Amino acid sequence: QVQLVESGGGLVQAGGSLRLSCAASGRTFSRYEMGWFRQAPGKEREFVAEITWNGFTTYATDSVKGRFTISRDNAKNTAYLQMNSLKPEDTAVYYCYQREGSLRNWGQGTQVTVSS
Repeated sequence: QVQLVESGGGLVQAGGSLRLSCAASGRTFSRYEMGWFRQAPGKEREFVAEITWNGFTTYATDSVKGRFTISRDNAKNTAYLQMNSLKPEDTAVYYCYQREGSLRNWGQGTQVTVSS
């Protein structure tokens, strides 16, 4: 059974940086795409970024391009989301996922709060 554990969230001032981590266990990490969604208060969960199983290709929503970078270390079974130039509108619970086709397994989420 897949288990995903996020860490690295917290409170940061606008313009600051955070790095989220997602540690995976339960099956061969390097076979699956990894990604992040986020959910702000009162809003639907939205896609943030994804990285292919080999790390060669990444995707990101327009609002975070140039500021957020997704990466992975298959030797450590961990995916990362480096978030720079944070804005108050980035405040949300960030959820890591592991994807196989259309199926996603989710972590429990980590809170990111950006103060103005």
